Amino acid sequence: MTVYTLTGNNRRLIADVLDGLDDEQWTTETLCAGWTVREMAAHLVQPMLVGFGKFFLVAMRYRGNTDRTVDHVTRRIARRERGELLRLLREHAGDRVNPPRVGPMGPFAETCVHLRDIARPLGLAADVPAEHWRILLDYLAAPGAAPGLVRPGRLAGVRLQATDIDWAAGDGPVLRGTAEALAMAVTGRDVVLPELSGPGVLR
Repeated sequence: MTVYTLTGNNRRLIADVLDGLDDEQWTTETLCAGWTVREMAAHLVQPMLVGFGKFFLVAMRYRGNTDRTVDHVTRRIARRERGELLRLLREHAGDRVNPPRVGPMGPFAETCVHLRDIARPLGLAADVPAEHWRILLDYLAAPGAAPGLVRPGRLAGVRLQATDIDWAAGDGPVLRGTAEALAMAVTGRDVVLPELSGPGVLR
C-alpha cells in the first residue's frame, strides 16, 4: 500500500470525524494556534485546490513567508460552507499530491497529525492506525525529514522509544511515550510533552 493510499484513507477518516461534529465543535480551537476546526478542514483541502503556481503568487505578497502564505490561503478556503469543505475533502481524498520540499510524506504527515490536532482539544479518541504512526516516525527520525515538519536539531542527542508499538530510533537518553504522542511532540506540539517520560529532552 503506497503512502498516497494511506493519505487518501486518512482524509476520508477525517471527513467522517468532521461530519460528526456540531456547530460549536467546528468553532473549537485546534492545537494549531489561531485555527479552529473549520480552518483545519480548509487547510486539509488546500494542497488539492491550490497548485504551486497560485501558492507562489500569494507567497510573493508575503515576501516568501510560508507560514503567512499558508494562513492566508487557508482562511480564504475556510469561507466556504461546511458542507462544501466536507465534500471537497472526500472528493479529493485520493488526489496524489507531491508538494515541493516535503514530497508525498508531507500530506501524509498532515493527515496523521492534524486529525489529532482536531481530536485532542475536543476530547475525541479519533486516530489513524498505529502502523501509520510507525511510518511517520520512521520518516521524522530520519536525517532527511523536511524542516517544515521537524525543526532542525530537535532530535539531536535523544533516543525516542514508543511504548505502544515496537519502535525506537536515535542515540542518547531515552524519551518514551505512545507513538502518537512522540510524533506530536516531534512536530512541535509541546502540549503533549507531559505525556512523555525518561531523561531524554527534545530541543
